[in-house]
Amino acid sequence: MVNKIADIRTVLVNNESDALLLENNLIKKYQPRYNIMLKDNKSYPWIVVRNEHFPRVYLMRNPVQDGSLYFGPYTTVGMIRSSLDLVKQIYHLRSCGLNLTEAQIKKGKYKICLEYHLGNCAAPCTGQQTEDEYNRSIEQIKDILKGKVSSVIQQLRGEMRELADNYCFEQAEVLKNKIAALEKYRIKSTIVNPNISNVDVFSYVDDIQCAYVNYLHVVDGAIIQAHNLEIVKRLDEDPAELLGIAITELRERFQSQSDEIIVPFEPDIQLPHITYTIPKVRDKKELLDLSLRNSLHFRDEKKRQIERTDPDRHENRIMETIKRDLHLNELPVHIECFDNSNIQGTHPVASCVVFRNARPSKKDYRHFNIKTVEGPDDFASMEEVVYRRYSRMLHEGEKLPQLIVIDGGKGQLGAAAGSLEKLGLKGQIAIIGIAKRLEEIFFPGDSTPVYLDKRSESLRVIQQLRDEAHRFGISFHRDKRSKAMINSELQEVKGIGEKSIEQLLQKFKSVTRLKQASEEDIAAVVGKQKATLLVKNWKDV
Repeated sequence: MVNKIADIRTVLVNNESDALLLENNLIKKYQPRYNIMLKDNKSYPWIVVRNEHFPRVYLMRNPVQDGSLYFGPYTTVGMIRSSLDLVKQIYHLRSCGLNLTEAQIKKGKYKICLEYHLGNCAAPCTGQQTEDEYNRSIEQIKDILKGKVSSVIQQLRGEMRELADNYCFEQAEVLKNKIAALEKYRIKSTIVNPNISNVDVFSYVDDIQCAYVNYLHVVDGAIIQAHNLEIVKRLDEDPAELLGIAITELRERFQSQSDEIIVPFEPDIQLPHITYTIPKVRDKKELLDLSLRNSLHFRDEKKRQIERTDPDRHENRIMETIKRDLHLNELPVHIECFDNSNIQGTHPVASCVVFRNARPSKKDYRHFNIKTVEGPDDFASMEEVVYRRYSRMLHEGEKLPQLIVIDGGKGQLGAAAGSLEKLGLKGQIAIIGIAKRLEEIFFPGDSTPVYLDKRSESLRVIQQLRDEAHRFGISFHRDKRSKAMINSELQEVKGIGEKSIEQLLQKFKSVTRLKQASEEDIAAVVGKQKATLLVKNWKDV
């Protein structure tokens, strides 16, 4: 980075908060190569209060910088519909796009429409409602959308009592109905203690390449704003640094004035007059857990979206991650994993599973019967199968893998590396071992293991390889052991040879079914004499 610097300039500001905001704005403007990239979903819906005479209130997906006031974004259209239905129920706002300037209204240019007769509009277009009266409703609507439902209820109650004291009972009844609707809406919206008056909640999850931050703004126990932010890492940024950047960005965007921020850990920035809370129990912990669930869901949805729309990009990203984490020279397009399987040295077998483009390639899986090793010797067995596998690939001119994974620690890895050296492949294929207990990664000639991040995709792929090799080897070993037990039981019967055993198993599938069969059915397969021998032998037993 230092070698690429052409010029250094400084800008003096009043405090750390202003410095953070300035840095944020400059990063957005110039998009420098080494800074993180904040990625946003622009399709979230908003509620807009238009900057116009007799403002309209409606849903909008693409905010425009025209002086209008925007509330949101909302994670679902359902949340917006609920708020707009409440506004429509309580306040009779216009829905038309007429230019209702004072001059146009005085000219009598407009006529009352059907909305007025339906009771949905107070007809400001014909002077039936003054702009001051209309704007009082707009101010209350702004408070409701900001989550200040309690203050609106309190204000309406004061007006209702005043009307009742002046014997204006019909108008007081109208306000009473508004208060009832707001009370119902507040109860429905509150998800935690309503005493949590005005807080921001931030949760954080990440993987190797990206971080995901969820933001909730809570007023009177109700979530009134929710947003997810994806942060693409450029360097090895610390979680505290990334969380601090997200807090600065989102609080500026939504103009949050909360003086308390609930976080999972302390970010690396200090904002003036702001208190960070790391809750352990009760209501604030419930809010943080809710935000965390949103972050995890957002991360999983992003990954699923990439898999659906661009599977090649998803696979390449995983392989690039493996290459970086294991310091490989080549992209590991072709990976093979070996595992031994035996019980106290009996029926020793080995398995080789193959991944291509970070996915299992089951048609390339291979089983091995151990031929040169006597007894339970995992090291010698591993040496044999690795030598056999790659000597054959060299002989047949097949392409070699970029990475070999050995299920085992330093001993098995050393034996496998020895076979590669005998074949002249040392240094041509990367090889590692994975020890099960602590998921340690070993490299040839290095006694110190490497520990990959438990959340990393590299470790997940290596674990999947190891588990698949183990499953494939165990199933082959079980089949071989079962077959050996069946054959040995039939071989104990004198006069029954290998060919007869094969014919009987093809017909009856198992020894249990064979024992249940009649002598006539057995004779139909191997003849009367051998059938009599089998039946007599089982009766004697």
